[in-house]
Amino acid sequence: MAKVTVDASTCVGCGLCEQECPEVFQVQGDGLAHIKAQSCATHNLQDIAEQCPVSAIVVA
Repeated sequence: MAKVTVDASTCVGCGLCEQECPEVFQVQGDGLAHIKAQSCATHNLQDIAEQCPVSAIVVA
């Protein structure tokens, strides 16, 4: 299984990842995306990572 991380120093909290897969991503009170789970039943996490406008999401 791939490990999903968000680089907090890069994330701008745009919310695109949370919009695409709220079971994995959540923009919290600090304005940054956080990981809630390591898998998404409905979307490919690599595709979501590639859509991140600041490349803050890493799927390794």
